[in-house]
Amino acid sequence: MFRKILIANRGEIAVRVARACREMGVASVAVYSEVDRSSLHVQLADEAYCIGPALSRESYLSIEKIIAVASGAGCDALHPGYGFLAENPALSRACAEAGVVFIGPSPHAMDLVGSKTAARQTAREAGVLMVPGTLEPIRDVLAARDLAVEIGFPLLLKAVAGGGGKGMRVIESEDGLERAWRDASSEALNAFGDERLYMEKFLTGPRHIEIQILGDSHGNLVYLGERECSVQRRHQKVIEEAPSPVVTPALRRAMGEAAVRLARAAGYQNAGTAEFLVDDKGEFYFLEVNARLQVEHPVTELVTSLDLVKLQIRIAAGEPLPFRQEDVELRGHAMECRIYAEDPENQFFPSPGKIHSLRLPEGPGIRNDSGVIAGWTVPSDYDPMLGKLIAWGSSREEAVARLVRALDEYAVSGIRTNLGLFRRLLRDPEFLAGAIHTRWLDQWLSRPGVLAAAERTPQEETAGALAAALWDAAMSNGAAPTAARRSESRWKLEGRAEMIDRQPRR
Repeated sequence: MFRKILIANRGEIAVRVARACREMGVASVAVYSEVDRSSLHVQLADEAYCIGPALSRESYLSIEKIIAVASGAGCDALHPGYGFLAENPALSRACAEAGVVFIGPSPHAMDLVGSKTAARQTAREAGVLMVPGTLEPIRDVLAARDLAVEIGFPLLLKAVAGGGGKGMRVIESEDGLERAWRDASSEALNAFGDERLYMEKFLTGPRHIEIQILGDSHGNLVYLGERECSVQRRHQKVIEEAPSPVVTPALRRAMGEAAVRLARAAGYQNAGTAEFLVDDKGEFYFLEVNARLQVEHPVTELVTSLDLVKLQIRIAAGEPLPFRQEDVELRGHAMECRIYAEDPENQFFPSPGKIHSLRLPEGPGIRNDSGVIAGWTVPSDYDPMLGKLIAWGSSREEAVARLVRALDEYAVSGIRTNLGLFRRLLRDPEFLAGAIHTRWLDQWLSRPGVLAAAERTPQEETAGALAAALWDAAMSNGAAPTAARRSESRWKLEGRAEMIDRQPRR
């Protein structure tokens, strides 16, 4: 087993990995940008190193700085989380050159499936039916025009290195192609350091179903059931659940076997996800592979009783999977809401700022994967996700009821959030009936008055006002947040990184 793992990410996923390391008796090392100095993932890690300014290209997307910390801190493994460099084979190769184990697929496997276009080529060779589209990155907008005429509108531009809805645009007609190309390529460059795009036929109203896979270095490959991810706003997943309310055992097996066949063709190891679109006839079409851990992995963990992060680490350490395909059993139902610092009533604009108070819900069947604390300032430089609220129940109905109860308990003051959106969304009759598809939420949001209700509960308003008053009083008396009062030990690492907050093991 590894001695020390560097977590090359931030926010709730860095917190999630650090906690898994602590439970396994493995030391964790965090990296952070200057604006993340007081972040929760920095406080929970055993060591933390500053790798640059807020700009992602100079911090979380800098392979050179991340490898320098991993080598200088004596890390023998690196976990990339998701987003940033998680699906960049250059990071995996840099780890190999530095003698650091990359907790994820090999560079070769990532070349075959991590790139969205390469994954489509691999799927074709594995005999997996896929959405019509290009198999290579598109050269420029002029080439895109010719391909668009050939494939037919509506179309979907997607980032080759993409994920999380970044670098993605729907094109209804040729008139919108040039602007969509410009916006998508710019967004892809900022999010992933790769501006390349490809194109797919846009299917109207399918369901988005994904299959979780795990593979070890001993030839074992399994699938862990499906996740329903059809509730999306502008191609960004908002609510995920497992299992899907419409997937039958036969469809689950067919999709799972297709995902494993594709992974085996790529020599895939570690955790990954094969994403599919399913039409109203139950036919499924391969979409892409996410060669990493997914944001929505907790719902799979809750229905399988498996810890995917620990399994990732054990697989990377050379251990075989401790179970076979026939041992995988789905129990109950799990559902996840992505909690964002954003204002649904103002076109979902991000809502950065100081969190004056925070009350996370608890109780039976509730899990919080959060990356924030009271007193922390949400920066404007990154994706504004605060965390994920997940509920498990013996049935879909119980999971929804628990999630609704937890949302009513959830209280944040100082910033705007999408909590109120979920409180209304989870009471909608169509959602409760499972009558959803990839465009359902956008259509739901366009209904008159759907966002007119107040975002905060009366309890939140009262708590927020009180917290703000206490905060102002404390600051006027010279008191600082707990995180800022903690002593710091500092030393230079080859002149490129600074370590702070070295914490004793508990």
